[in-house]
Amino acid sequence: MAWEVFLRMEEATLKSLKHKHLTLDDRMAIQECLDKGMTFKATAEHIGKDQTTVSKEVKKHLSASPTNVAHFDTSGKQALAPTCQNLLKAPFVCNACKRRRVRCACDKRLYYAKFAHAEYTALLSEAREGIPLNHQEFYDMDRLISDKIKKGQRLYHIMQTNDLGVSKSTVYRHLKRGYLSVSSLDFPRVVKFKPRQKRAGQYIPKALKAGRAYADFLDFIDQEGLSSWVEMDTVIGRIGGKVILTLNFTFCNFMLGLLLPDKTSASASSRIISLKKDFQSLGLRFGDVFPVILTDNGGEFADVFSFEDDLDGIRETCLFFCDPMQSSQKPRVEKNHTLFRDIVPKGQSFDGFSQDTVNLIFSHVNGVKRKILNGKSPYDIFSYTYGPAITHALGITPIPADAVLQSPKLLRN
Repeated sequence: MAWEVFLRMEEATLKSLKHKHLTLDDRMAIQECLDKGMTFKATAEHIGKDQTTVSKEVKKHLSASPTNVAHFDTSGKQALAPTCQNLLKAPFVCNACKRRRVRCACDKRLYYAKFAHAEYTALLSEAREGIPLNHQEFYDMDRLISDKIKKGQRLYHIMQTNDLGVSKSTVYRHLKRGYLSVSSLDFPRVVKFKPRQKRAGQYIPKALKAGRAYADFLDFIDQEGLSSWVEMDTVIGRIGGKVILTLNFTFCNFMLGLLLPDKTSASASSRIISLKKDFQSLGLRFGDVFPVILTDNGGEFADVFSFEDDLDGIRETCLFFCDPMQSSQKPRVEKNHTLFRDIVPKGQSFDGFSQDTVNLIFSHVNGVKRKILNGKSPYDIFSYTYGPAITHALGITPIPADAVLQSPKLLRN
């Protein structure tokens, strides 16, 4: 019994440590709430944090913006701008002030999520790194490294023959920041390497997920009495190269693929808009074929309105997101990808593909007869349900049963 109590206490402790730090999504949500004039309490309830956490976050990362209005005292000397009375009470910012965009006689204080997160990450990095050496130890290390490097020795050799008290990465960080007496030119290979380019990964803002979560999806299909929908995903070839956006109709596992130049929201939204234009030119409506779409949290789906709205900006499709790291919530599209991989194995690049190549692949995938469909193919069921005009608009053509080729030979032939 005592052991069970201990385990429960350990589990409670671990749960309390999770999500201890605010994320960029949390800070974006805080800024959105401040822009709407919400209180700290309402903001805290919205993001699921404590009210004190939100208050400390805002006070700690305020951005000051001085006014351009000059102030003078009674003697004619320039004086400081007066403090706005609204800044003396919560939420202590001008985000929701109506005079924010106009010339104000008082200094402004604003909360910007990206600026706050940048300050936080910089402070976190400095706090975790530090310089764990006193002055004398650091100067001894610097003198030792400098003398050996000037003799032509490599850093690894120096560290193996001397106890520097720091790691190799720390030495390179000190070198980059100019703490050492030697420069990058003195190292044999440092100047030959280019710094790695870091790309900021795209993400879906937390505010856009409100009403589009997986729980909302379950409630929606229950209320509407739906038994089928469209599951959406992306298939990656070479990292940084072309990708394929896949859409799978769950009632018959009919799948189509849209070739994208890269895995970005701009490419995905542009391709979907192009598909909607094709539908419109044929007198068809995208929302009639794709009324409900379920997808994961990939950044390529961040422009939700390009998926949901028609070309006139009127909502015609409902887009929902699975829970993070829960690909099992859209199992049909994941399972159907195995048929695609029969033709295009993992690791093969899509850079040489055209949309016609992708259409050919999925035409053969949809031509495979399935046991779950009583010996029919997805193409048979889908074309019977929607008609050949829509099937042709999606780029999928019928493949005779004896001509279906489900192997890499399809692309070689």
